[in-house]
Amino acid sequence: MKYFLLLTTFINILLSSTLNLSIGSSPSRINPILSNDTASSEISQWIFNGLLKYDKDGNPTVDLASSYKFETPTKLIIKMKKGVLWHDGVEVTSKDVIFTYEKIIDPDVYVSFRSNFNEVQSVKAIDKYTVEIIFKKPYFKALVTWMVSLLPEHILKNEKNLMTSQFNKKPIGTGPYKLKEFKNNADIELVANDNYFEGRPKIDKILYKFIPDTNTSFLFLKQRKLDLGGLTPLQYERQLDKKFKEYFKTIEKPAFSYSYLGFNLRDKKFQNKKLRQAIAYATNRKELIDILYFGHGEICDGPFAPNSLAFDEKFKPYRYNLKKAKKLLKELGYDKNNPFSFEVVTNTGNTARANAAQILQHQLKKANIHMSIKVMEWQAFLNTIVTPRKFEAILLGWTTTLMPDAYALWHSNSDKLGRFNLVGYRNKKIDELIDKGAGTINRKEFAKIYKEIYSTIADDLPYLFLYIPNSISAINKNIKNIKPTPISILHNQIEWEKP
Repeated sequence: MKYFLLLTTFINILLSSTLNLSIGSSPSRINPILSNDTASSEISQWIFNGLLKYDKDGNPTVDLASSYKFETPTKLIIKMKKGVLWHDGVEVTSKDVIFTYEKIIDPDVYVSFRSNFNEVQSVKAIDKYTVEIIFKKPYFKALVTWMVSLLPEHILKNEKNLMTSQFNKKPIGTGPYKLKEFKNNADIELVANDNYFEGRPKIDKILYKFIPDTNTSFLFLKQRKLDLGGLTPLQYERQLDKKFKEYFKTIEKPAFSYSYLGFNLRDKKFQNKKLRQAIAYATNRKELIDILYFGHGEICDGPFAPNSLAFDEKFKPYRYNLKKAKKLLKELGYDKNNPFSFEVVTNTGNTARANAAQILQHQLKKANIHMSIKVMEWQAFLNTIVTPRKFEAILLGWTTTLMPDAYALWHSNSDKLGRFNLVGYRNKKIDELIDKGAGTINRKEFAKIYKEIYSTIADDLPYLFLYIPNSISAINKNIKNIKPTPISILHNQIEWEKP
């Protein structure tokens, strides 16, 4: 009998499948409400669930919830799935929702996204599986707010200090995988949750190899020691051999970020829209993408991602037209003998951005626009240029989200020190639309409002929106059931099979 058990264990080990990934830094806290760094969020996503989540198309759907309903514009009722278990076998209930909410608003717990809950007036358990959430007013992020992953009340209710809790290194969640062991600066192993409420993952383990150096990570990928990894456009175009392409397939999609040339609208020289239009027409953004990313990107025309509900496909964008640029400049009194000139400031540590500045300088010169470049160390750039708004133009980037929020960048109230309306954009119509959108819980109505915000800002050109780089991933061809979407590759990972 003992021999049989040993043999069975040995066979199971041989037959078990492992998804090999890499991680560049150690997680600080594997706790969904404290995961502020990329590594912590990466690991937490496998271990925890929220009441709601995004589906493969980027629309809100249920996760631990079985249903949700707005009884009024300010009252949200969420019913939970019954029989969902924490990794230790205890059932998930409404107590866990209340506990998680109380920890998020606890002033002794540092939660970076606490402001998302500012509009929540109360959270109450109606019964074991039903939660009532009352908002102070209709709130467009009401559903997104409850995508936050839950914490186990039965484990943490007597914890004196969540920030230093051992739970953050030995988490208990509800997710498809459990953390086997965690050590700083070491590999991280996750094992399949046999009792996962959506069905046990078909891949038994996820092994994150600790590889701090990106070049080493690429080498591991080429050596087939990883099943999935990111590629730069340079690596994709110049550093992949035939064997690599036989073993891996590549998946490419627009990243959730863009780069921009921001004009300081407090400066008189940029207040005339014709001048900003001239710069837009003088800029060949396709050439920028071709040079910087070997064509692996797309032109950015506005503030929200092309695959988001706020993207206005009817907007007619500005495109490279040197004749139009020169004509507009001439109307403004600028020509070869009296060129328009300005300085752009950007930061070190971002090769693409620094190179983009030089390409822009060359392009604009053809239209008799003289752009000088200042490149500064990041912290000095923030402290002396960005924060005090002491610039004519800046070259920077921004990360977009599935649920767009225009307030931080584009509302007049955000044109203050310490906030993100860096260029001083003020438009009464935009303020009204943002405020109207913030009180909308109907997604179709919200989309209509935000498409108008998109087209208005894109036409105003407070930024010259430049480009959206592509995210390129290589994945082992032997893995079955991969169904990539514009939102995610991993959305259906529990269905993946690896021989």
